[in-house]
Amino acid sequence: MISAFANTWKVPELRDRILFTLAMIVIVRLGVHVTLPGVDASVIDAWMEAAKKNQSADEAGGLQAILGIFSGGALQQAGVFALGIMPYISASIMVQLMTAVVPKLSRLAREDGGRQKITQYTRYITIGIALVQGVFVARSLLDPDSIPYMNGIGAVMQDLGRDLVPDPSMAWQALTVLTIVAGTLLLMWIGDQMTERGIGNGTSIIITVNIIAALPGALLQTWQYFVQREGASSFEVMMLVVMIAMLLIVIAGTIAITQAQRRIAIQYAKRVVGRKQFGGQTQYLPLKVNYAGVMPIIFATAVLTLPTIILTQVFPTASWAITMREALLGGTWYYVLAAVLIFFFSYFWVATMFQPSQISEDLKRNGGYIPGVRPGKPTADFLDFTMTRLTFAGAIFLTLIFCVPLAVGAIVGLPPGSMVLQFFGGTSLLILVGVVLDVMRQVETHLLQRHYDGFLRKGKLKGRYDRLSQGSTGPTSSTAIVYLWALIGLLLVIGAVAWLAK
Repeated sequence: MISAFANTWKVPELRDRILFTLAMIVIVRLGVHVTLPGVDASVIDAWMEAAKKNQSADEAGGLQAILGIFSGGALQQAGVFALGIMPYISASIMVQLMTAVVPKLSRLAREDGGRQKITQYTRYITIGIALVQGVFVARSLLDPDSIPYMNGIGAVMQDLGRDLVPDPSMAWQALTVLTIVAGTLLLMWIGDQMTERGIGNGTSIIITVNIIAALPGALLQTWQYFVQREGASSFEVMMLVVMIAMLLIVIAGTIAITQAQRRIAIQYAKRVVGRKQFGGQTQYLPLKVNYAGVMPIIFATAVLTLPTIILTQVFPTASWAITMREALLGGTWYYVLAAVLIFFFSYFWVATMFQPSQISEDLKRNGGYIPGVRPGKPTADFLDFTMTRLTFAGAIFLTLIFCVPLAVGAIVGLPPGSMVLQFFGGTSLLILVGVVLDVMRQVETHLLQRHYDGFLRKGKLKGRYDRLSQGSTGPTSSTAIVYLWALIGLLLVIGAVAWLAK
């Protein structure tokens, strides 16, 4: 494995892709800390300093954990990336649902160039969602003490004698909404560029980076709660060991299920073309147990987050809205609804992406068949039945992983919505493991193509890894990457000088 990491820098194309991805990650994290125009950053700094001193392991809720995942803390810091990538994910959910329901969109998805049109519609819907959510964010900044994820900022404002927004005019609100929408579109563009010119899926990497950025704070909370807290007993220290052991077990199980697959034997008939004989061999069609990956959990959390934010902004004082909002802040009902949505989106994703009829026609056209199954519709029915059972197993696995924080909290004595538990199982861990595995597979493909040793396979072995997709966009040129990193270095130097001067 160490040699595989060293070999990544010996392949020019792979090196350029990795450097480009790292540069985009730096830009994403810099945008998190850029405060919206017209917002007093000193108030936010004072509030965050006070929050660090009074922070405990059971203060945060499920809503704050999800917002931290999708925005990377930019929402709490009133940054230009306040909405994160969440509007694009919400728009993707809407378009996926409409594609499965509306026949016109379904036909468009199967046409040449139809996917590009659907992607364009998704971006238009993203702008609309970002505009609506940007208005909510701008209005909430006028009364920050009522925001769940800015709890306690009102007292800090009173101590400082300053408002979070010194000039709350209509012009400021319009500028804030425009800035937030522009930040969301920039993140969407960065994600697309990372997918085409970098390594891995850009949207998933942005979410993963935001998770990793919040991980040190969660680990510090864990240490303070179980070890340094006054009155902490040896039993609670043992509970910390139990949490670490469960973390390792969940990671191992996640990797095993993510890699697990059902191999369907495909037999090709012999045929003679000229003087050469083709076919006659047996190949395998791999069907993954967790075919949908982490997308059902991302979709479910996005759907549950949206009504909570709307209730907070539209009905801030209504008793029924407060009751519903508290139920969705990480309690039992939150996990029950999330489990139902995970099952729904697991089957929905497979029904949208996996086409057994198309696979059956391709096999029949190429002279392939499944032993014991007749070609044509019986093959499509067999693949559909097999995939349905695999999807059920994968949905149960995703639900169990998502509910791990609830079980761990009951064992170690933490509330279900604790921020600490979000990093010892559930959404964050599954996204991290899934994205890391995807990135490692892509890196290994590049290494094996050049006959370097990969993470799991030897580079001298030839096979299906020898060929990469020829239609993918090439990496950015080395000169452009040098200029990009020079610009990032200049921004970091300017930021360091400003921080020292302050």
